[in-house]
Amino acid sequence: MLTEEQKEELVQTALQAQKWSYSPYSKYAVGAAVRTASGRIYDGANIENAAYPTSICAERVAAFKAVFEGEREIQAVAVVTRNGGTPCGSCRQVLAEFGLQAVVLIADESGTILQETSVAELLPGAFTPEKLG
Repeated sequence: MLTEEQKEELVQTALQAQKWSYSPYSKYAVGAAVRTASGRIYDGANIENAAYPTSICAERVAAFKAVFEGEREIQAVAVVTRNGGTPCGSCRQVLAEFGLQAVVLIADESGTILQETSVAELLPGAFTPEKLG
């Protein structure tokens, strides 16, 4: 469970990260922040490319930064867009790998949380590492 202060910190980090978005094609800047089991927060922004499939979403940037630093459990993620867009399917799958029960906060550019859910609710029937065993 996240405290109100932790939610606010996560959303504010995502808002700051949104400023680093490189989105000249879609003009849809996304900022994300993940909180790991250790309590550390990692941020990310979407980075587009003229060859669209090679772009990467903010949620995956933040998650991969955390994993690169040795983190393996995501407890929460905040996603900020201009209108409260939710993570795409690829991002949902990556988040499920490291935090199926993680809290997901969806906020708009004013920092207002529009939705609070979980990765499991966003990706029912997720394909997880246990399915490989």
